[in-house]
Amino acid sequence: MNLKEKLIILSDSAKYDASCSSSGSKRANKNGMGNASYSGICHSFASDGRCISLLKILLTNCCIFDCKYCLNRKSNNIKRAIFTPEEICNITINFYKRNYIEGLFLSSGIIKSPDYTMNLLIETISLLRNKYKFNGYIHAKAIPGSSEILIKKLGNLVDRLSTNIELPTENSLKLLAPNKNSNNINKILNYISTNHNKQFAPAGSSTQMIIGASSDTDLDIMTKSSNMYQQHHLKRVFYSAYIPINKDKLLPTLKTPPLKRENRLYQADWLLRYYGFKVENLLDKDNPNFNLLIDPKADYALRHLEEFPIEINEANYYKLLKVPGIGVTSAKRIINSRKYFKITYKDLKKMGVVLKRAKYFITCNHQYFISPELFKKDFIESNLVLEDKPKTNQNIYQMSLFNE
Repeated sequence: MNLKEKLIILSDSAKYDASCSSSGSKRANKNGMGNASYSGICHSFASDGRCISLLKILLTNCCIFDCKYCLNRKSNNIKRAIFTPEEICNITINFYKRNYIEGLFLSSGIIKSPDYTMNLLIETISLLRNKYKFNGYIHAKAIPGSSEILIKKLGNLVDRLSTNIELPTENSLKLLAPNKNSNNINKILNYISTNHNKQFAPAGSSTQMIIGASSDTDLDIMTKSSNMYQQHHLKRVFYSAYIPINKDKLLPTLKTPPLKRENRLYQADWLLRYYGFKVENLLDKDNPNFNLLIDPKADYALRHLEEFPIEINEANYYKLLKVPGIGVTSAKRIINSRKYFKITYKDLKKMGVVLKRAKYFITCNHQYFISPELFKKDFIESNLVLEDKPKTNQNIYQMSLFNE
């Protein structure tokens, strides 16, 4: 099998892993090729949220595990391939010189054993760093079940080191990924968060959960995410809509990936990390899943209309953040600007507020944007649903290295 055939197989196999964020590293160039400063990575994302600025490949799609949802599970009859460490170095350096990529995302199926696979990853990246003097950004996936000494070796070579939690509950993991152990995954995440510094995985860690392959609710997923942010200090939790590529009685019968649900989880994740929301603000046992018709922040506002409308010229920063259509930047602009003048609706638009959402939940100088009689849940919800409908149909696809 030639190098191009391997690349086609192993780049295609890697596209299902969404966890390839490339921010947070500031390692300087040391007389080599490339750098990993904040401005050294060009981010580019497909419309489904997957990063395409890195060369994203697997070392191999051979795997001794049989995860029901995975294309590369050992029971699947697919074309298998494996790169040598030198081949990966050759591809990475040549793609970098052609300005195709700014860095590398390297993961792997598990071949022979976790430690054997980790040693291959370490050998590959060590060659890139030491022989080829590649100083560009590298994100590698640690293999659950591997020894701590190998995790340390790999972490000292890469910018970001992560591993995928895959499913939010132990029951789902046992059902769909019987070879995986949540303790092994948590061990890696905990080791990274404990030892994270300028030399060891300076860009921190991330993880991924598959959405829709199991019966877990959004409440289960967000609770798991919240706990991981607190316990492991993750940079990101990625949510990957389950793609029905395998047939198995334990898997759901979906015709298309639940991309809208994935989108709602990302929106909620943002609220947890930057807007001061807690999981219990967004979901509970009576409402364990997000409303697919409107975003989580608008849904929260509609379920708590007693807190609204708020007066733009009086509300504090945290109250402003709860208003749909007001983000972190626009909230800060409002706080700073009202020191000098009374803010009007016209001013809000200039400050970046999405007025078509915010107008239902605010007053300016105690004046409601529309008639106060229309401050009703049904009216506001129906208008927000109309605003949230996509204006055009878009094809969602993974960008290819080979197709025009």
